[in-house]
Amino acid sequence: MKASSPFVFTSGTIGYPLLFVLLIWIVFWAEIRFGIRFNSFGVRPGEIVGLRGIIFSPFIHSDIKHLFNNTIPLFILSLALFYFYRPISWKVLLIGLVSTGLLTWLIGRPANHIGASGIIYLLASFLFFKGVFSKHYRLVALSLIVVFVYGGLVWYVTPIDPSISWEGHLSGLISGFGLSLIFRKNVPEPPKYSWQKPDYSEEEDLFMRHFDENGNFIENLPIEEEEEDENEFNYIYKEKPKKD
Repeated sequence: MKASSPFVFTSGTIGYPLLFVLLIWIVFWAEIRFGIRFNSFGVRPGEIVGLRGIIFSPFIHSDIKHLFNNTIPLFILSLALFYFYRPISWKVLLIGLVSTGLLTWLIGRPANHIGASGIIYLLASFLFFKGVFSKHYRLVALSLIVVFVYGGLVWYVTPIDPSISWEGHLSGLISGFGLSLIFRKNVPEPPKYSWQKPDYSEEEDLFMRHFDENGNFIENLPIEEEEEDENEFNYIYKEKPKKD
């Protein structure tokens, strides 16, 4: 009667999020080790050269605090994405990366917009809205967890701090919502138990045999004698005679 789950934990479920975090830390280490800054590779709105930041900006961070605050939620949210939405995970990441960066380039202030926070807002937005739209009990539960843990992020899509790229946050939020609509039909089917399958038969169900036609539970089922099959082999144990 066990139902098959559409959610499968694979090596990529945790491997890809770890790889993302590792690359970000390697870039930051290279900046400290060799005394170079990659801030100019961020998204620079209104400038053609600033479009390269769509790819590079999520790997660039200003300081250790900025790096630490981004890598933890990035790991958790991307892990949730690869576990619950594995078939479309890469599409969500790649399309979301481009759309978030492009929106930031269109609406952002004239500055270098860096950091993975736009991707974090993308993932949080997608996981929340996709779970609500899916109506799958596990995905709805995931949406509630995202709101409970990261609900406070919504305040940073407004210009409350001039040192924070609220445009990148807003772009990620919009991109995540848009992708949840695009992939609205890509919902894992709820698990089906044996009694929900078309070929299910109550007569062959060992548990249902314990109930009579009136619904009364029968603890000990009567043993029915069956004719032996011609191809059936019966093994009878005989004790070996003892030698004197």
